[in-house]
Amino acid sequence: MSLIQDFKEFAMRGNVVDMAVGVIMGGAFGKIVSSLVADVLTPPIGYLTGGIKFENLAYKFPKM
Repeated sequence: MSLIQDFKEFAMRGNVVDMAVGVIMGGAFGKIVSSLVADVLTPPIGYLTGGIKFENLAYKFPKM
């Protein structure tokens, strides 16, 4: 029982809770930015550049 109580005290100290909130917010923010780029920014840029499909673009690094 002591181990569980110690872990609960450590987790509720604040650092772990703050880190968990940061991870959740970071994941949500990442999805918002990805959606913004894919659905709002990329189509007009593709239209202005003559219909380039950005999904098919890739850069292959030369072998050394």
